[in-house]
Amino acid sequence: MATPQYLTGDKIAIKQFLDRFDVFLFDCDGVLWSGDHLFPGSVPVLELLRKHNKQVVFVTNNSTKSRQDYRKKLESMGIPATTEEVFGSSYSASIYISRILPQTHPELKKRNKVFVVGEAGIETELDSEGVPHLGGTDPAYRRDVTPEDYKLLAAGDPSVLDPDVGVVLVGLDFHFNYLKMCYAYHYIKRGALFLATNLDSTLPSAGALFPGAGSISAPLITMLGGQQPTAFGKPSQAMMDAIEGKFKFDRSRAVMIGDRANTDIKFGLEGKLGGTLGVLTGVSTKKDFLEGDTRPAYYVDELGDLLQGA
Repeated sequence: MATPQYLTGDKIAIKQFLDRFDVFLFDCDGVLWSGDHLFPGSVPVLELLRKHNKQVVFVTNNSTKSRQDYRKKLESMGIPATTEEVFGSSYSASIYISRILPQTHPELKKRNKVFVVGEAGIETELDSEGVPHLGGTDPAYRRDVTPEDYKLLAAGDPSVLDPDVGVVLVGLDFHFNYLKMCYAYHYIKRGALFLATNLDSTLPSAGALFPGAGSISAPLITMLGGQQPTAFGKPSQAMMDAIEGKFKFDRSRAVMIGDRANTDIKFGLEGKLGGTLGVLTGVSTKKDFLEGDTRPAYYVDELGDLLQGA
């Protein structure tokens, strides 16, 4: 397995790297920022790329924000962006549910509702595709379970288990609780498809790691005897295909930039992109990039190091 090329401090190598690619796919958390802390070099690097007519795409596994929310966050940090430049896991899942499932699972044309375990970003993207849903941010599901809940769920009572739910979609949920887990489990046991926006075990914020969307799916996977959900965030190639279909680019002239080897870098490698660049400001360490099973073609200490090749 090839050793990644270290670019930091090598002006010639950085310039060659920048010249080699036309399309730059960026992970956000851990690359451009951590939590609400913007890394100093992020804005200048993006400005440099745009100055040279490079295509910039923000590819995020964070399902809690819609594309519009992410555009607002980018702009609030001084990063000009359009909604069309943002591609998130909630959007990818919503496209799949609205456009693919009716063809592959015609029975879902009648059972077309989605039970959401997640935040408003998922709901916004489902709404954009006209997909009916329940759960999510509804306060009715943000409470303790009661003895009556056990009875009604066990009986499959249609007053609590909507017979039109054909999909359970799980993302990062800051209000995850036992009641939501019960509903999701019983919907799946009654035939609903088990989908996940992404399976990241952790997410970086404020210089530390916190539970990610995969931590929300994990209890359900355990309850279902190891059944894995169909996931749509990185490294899912369903997401890569959707991005390529939207932006119409040559994969050999595209590079994925990320901080996590098993999602971002794997996404680019399995997608057969022309390159992958790891940054050391997020989840993966230098040792991960140099000795791990999934290694980028290049790595830098931080994104701003690319300015050395300007």
